[in-house]
Amino acid sequence: MPGQLKEVRNRIQSVQSTQQITKAMKMVSAAKLRRAQDAILQMRPYAKKLQEMLSNIVSNSEGEVGMSLAQERPVDKVLLIVLTSDRGLAGAFNTNVIKATKATIAAKYAAQQAAGKVTIWNLGKKGYEHFAKLGYKADATYKDTFINLSFENVQKIAAAAMKAFQEKQFDVVEVVYSQFKNAATQRFEVERFLPIPKVEKKEGAKKADFIFDPSQEELLAELMPKILNTQLFKAVLDSHASEHGARMTAMDKASTNANEMLRNLKISYNRARQAAITTELTEIVSGAAALQG
Repeated sequence: MPGQLKEVRNRIQSVQSTQQITKAMKMVSAAKLRRAQDAILQMRPYAKKLQEMLSNIVSNSEGEVGMSLAQERPVDKVLLIVLTSDRGLAGAFNTNVIKATKATIAAKYAAQQAAGKVTIWNLGKKGYEHFAKLGYKADATYKDTFINLSFENVQKIAAAAMKAFQEKQFDVVEVVYSQFKNAATQRFEVERFLPIPKVEKKEGAKKADFIFDPSQEELLAELMPKILNTQLFKAVLDSHASEHGARMTAMDKASTNANEMLRNLKISYNRARQAAITTELTEIVSGAAALQG
């Protein structure tokens, strides 16, 4: 019985120590989430409007002038840019991004994957570790992006993807990431990065007539890379905020579960202690009765 009491006491101390860690991690994630949330909420309307503008220009432009980044061609080689985190303890955040990636490959690029023509650029260590372990064609070049997150570093990744697409190393580029909604909710998205998607024309809709100044070729050459840089940076900021939101939520649930465990352990401890006291009293009474006899 004393051994059982000691074991329960040790478990109570262990859970209390773990709870202190989860509470501290929750507070750290909450502080980081506030900054990350402000960044993505400010960036999203700007990036969305730029993307709409670029898609409209591409959809209503005639000819191939400056349209190399919007050129549709048969899909043979595929690039997926997958955004995960560098650390765990974020609930199902990384697992869901990985599932979305696998589902995209299975649904759209199964033949290319079988031929070894699907390449994954991993932004975040967790994604790289998973896909490399399973034998996917995973590239580790950009896996440390979140260590020093900045627009300049993301711009280099976007420029590399655009260059590879123009050189026909890839026929399509898609981004798999988690779109931030709130601390408890993320939506996992697969967005086409290249070729630039065109707006579907509604039946009977008039064609937009743009006046370009400077020329269309010069304007597209200047706008396309800048807007695509912004689009990828927006996805990175979304993923960054989603990670901290998921971790804060996971640590909050862990702290709540620790409270429940402590309650149950304390009940078990009190029951065991009461049983030990009852046993000792019984032994004392029995001994006294034996002496009197």
